[in-house]
Amino acid sequence: MDPHLLRTFVAVLDHRSFSTAASALGYTQSAVSQHIAALEADLGTRLVERRPVAPTPAGARLMDHAPALLLRLDAARADIARLHRAPDTRLTLACAPAALGPAVARALARLRTAGPVDVEVRVLGRESVIEEVLTAGADLGLVDGVAAPSDPLPLPDLGPTVTLAVAEEPLAVLFHDGHPLARRRSVRLADLAQAQWIDAPDTAVPLDRLRAVCNGDGFHPRIRHLGTDPHGLAALAAAGHGLAALPLSLAAALPGVTAVPVRAPRLVHRTELLHPADPTAPARRLAGLLTGRNPN
Repeated sequence: MDPHLLRTFVAVLDHRSFSTAASALGYTQSAVSQHIAALEADLGTRLVERRPVAPTPAGARLMDHAPALLLRLDAARADIARLHRAPDTRLTLACAPAALGPAVARALARLRTAGPVDVEVRVLGRESVIEEVLTAGADLGLVDGVAAPSDPLPLPDLGPTVTLAVAEEPLAVLFHDGHPLARRRSVRLADLAQAQWIDAPDTAVPLDRLRAVCNGDGFHPRIRHLGTDPHGLAALAAAGHGLAALPLSLAAALPGVTAVPVRAPRLVHRTELLHPADPTAPARRLAGLLTGRNPN
């Protein structure tokens, strides 16, 4: 498949509009229509309903593949470009919100005292962190999630990328201070499946992940929190909008809420570091500081 046609297809369905996709891509609306028609001819099936704009069953199936295919193409281009880069003293670190804690801040301080380095930290959603590392938008990435103790996070195929464990700590549930379960010493996630939750996929543990680790349904959202601000999430929890799962150290430091550790299933909140196979010198040093390996 022609990647240019595939990008147009994704843009049309993301925007649910041919004209808006054309504006976003810098094409005419006629060119966008031609791209979609050419892709449909290539695959031998209709992919997009025109009025209203929506995927056909075949188009929905293609959308399951398209973003990952385009990301791998961008990653390949970035990987080749790295071969010709000049030495650099800049470092861009992309972090999921719950992965950016005191230990990371201390490691950055040690990195800066060891020599001149221009540091930029970007707080992003988990998927955006991965994309930034794969496409050379960031030199290092820190992602987080839940897993069984010592198990790696269930990340997608990242190609020629190194993944290293950084930290594991207990998982906790945020309750507002007046909640009956806020006085418990620990909770079982399965007992909370029918509670109301805050859907905060870029800040807290995503609800679909909680369903997966509990092997069941439930964990229904009462409200959505789209962003990367743990304090905003805590404010919603403190006002009784629902529960959220976060690492214990972060959850315990948030105001207006009570953090109760998760007893079962046996899970940890895990942070992993991602970097290209050939990281820059500052990125290699920071990776060593974060993982306890030789930073040189």
